Amino acid sequence: MSKAYVSAHQLVAGRYRLLEVVHRETNRVCWYGEDVEAGRPCLLTQVGLPGEPDGDAARRTIGRIMRTSETMARLCPGRVATVVDAVAEQGALWTVTEWIGGTPLGELLAEHGSFNYVRAARIGLELLDVLEAAHGQGITHGELSPGQVLVREDGPVVVAGFGLAGATLAPRLTALSYASPEQARDERIGPAADLWALGAILYTMVEGRPPFRDRDRPEATLKGVDRLPLRQPLRAGPLTQAVQGLLRKDSRERLTRPVVRQSLSRVLNEDPDAALPTAPVPRLRRAYATALHATDPGWSRRTMIAGTALAVVTVAVAVLAVTRELPGTNTSASGTEPRPPASAATPAPNRPSTPAPTPASPTPASPAPTSPSAPTTPSTPPTSAAPSPSAPALPPGFRTYRSPEGFSIALPEGWKPLSTTRASDLAYRVVLGAPDDPRTLAVTYSKRIGPDPVAVWRDDVEPGLKQAADDYRRLGEIEATTYRGQQAADMEWLADVDGTRVRTLGRGFLIGDGRGYSLRWTTPAEDWDDAENRQALDVFLRTFRPAED
Repeated sequence: MSKAYVSAHQLVAGRYRLLEVVHRETNRVCWYGEDVEAGRPCLLTQVGLPGEPDGDAARRTIGRIMRTSETMARLCPGRVATVVDAVAEQGALWTVTEWIGGTPLGELLAEHGSFNYVRAARIGLELLDVLEAAHGQGITHGELSPGQVLVREDGPVVVAGFGLAGATLAPRLTALSYASPEQARDERIGPAADLWALGAILYTMVEGRPPFRDRDRPEATLKGVDRLPLRQPLRAGPLTQAVQGLLRKDSRERLTRPVVRQSLSRVLNEDPDAALPTAPVPRLRRAYATALHATDPGWSRRTMIAGTALAVVTVAVAVLAVTRELPGTNTSASGTEPRPPASAATPAPNRPSTPAPTPASPTPASPAPTSPSAPTTPSTPPTSAAPSPSAPALPPGFRTYRSPEGFSIALPEGWKPLSTTRASDLAYRVVLGAPDDPRTLAVTYSKRIGPDPVAVWRDDVEPGLKQAADDYRRLGEIEATTYRGQQAADMEWLADVDGTRVRTLGRGFLIGDGRGYSLRWTTPAEDWDDAENRQALDVFLRTFRPAED
């Protein structure tokens, strides 16, 4: 399989802007994007194609995808992701669907680990409804996997990916660990292959891992699917027989759709309340990476430096967390301030210091939030902030900026928003800078983030940076700390952008209820330790105030 590298400021098919990776599977990446001509959000799925398809082959593939999508939309309105466009370019097949607003099942499993068998049975039944309609019309999905199943907060799941099977001579293009044994042997497939994939998805939902794992090479993964014995499911409960019956190597011995329906319905009817998630289904963790609307190429460079547009089509990038209260504005209450993490490349004394916040007028009616149980690490002990009777004066050359988004921060003279991206009331990102200044500060807010800021950096952000950023290198460890009683984490890294080595410090803070902020400060690496830059970072951290709740 090929890997096609995409610059986030380029448009797919000349009209679709890539904003953020939503989910990734082997050889498949799903992006949240924008149709710049229609001015509406969309979902773009990119699949690497082996070799470069010729024009006729690409046209046939695209035609089949569009026709199959139209047929499935008529058969299952609201249950299938409708393809509005498809294109083959840059060694990849891109399909564009209407924005659905659901969360890929694979993302939910990555966050929760596994589901109870009743909830798995409910999702399985909803999948079976769609497959039954397709099989009745002679349509085999052939690429079904958790990434092709979108779970909505309201309504049944939505299935994507119809029409992709047979796009090339490869037995299966994506998520090879969900291929059926007959696909692994490169044999003709039919509805039984989809039933195998249904069984593999059920297995993954209850066990927290697929029945056959992805290996280092596609042929090794397919060989394992074909030849290795099935690992006994341990958490499937009353679903065990159905799962094992669907995952029989011989397609002729697999359970039929009526038998599967009866089995899943029995499980659901015996304990319907257990099918409900224990917590609300999270919306996609999206940073809504800054779209490059400007024609000035300098904006594109600065936005990339700020870490808002770096992306490779084989990884997922998600939003960074931040806390509810940040230190040191002229109206902040007292709290604790973590010191920035030491890096592998720069000794701690050279790092910009972060003085403790000094409040202007502490008010008993608005005490600072505290969380005695919030974890701390020995490497980043918080320091106490002593109350001060007056607010600290800003250094010369700084002024207070109040964003329409609600936050405020002191910025160098001449700085202003370079770009702002907002997605309803769920998330926004503001990139701040000046036209002739290579430095940038990105402020991100999201209502849908994970509970561990270290994990957000490590699992959501860093994998994307490793793939997308040229010569990416993290400096030191991702450091957990507390910030005014809230969980926080810092990460620092180097990367090459347009031939310039840049350095970024990201500080993320949780604020509760799945919400958070992050700040990303980026400068040319060679200028990182300049007194001016140390002062700027110090001022940012002392004066940032989040929007009021």
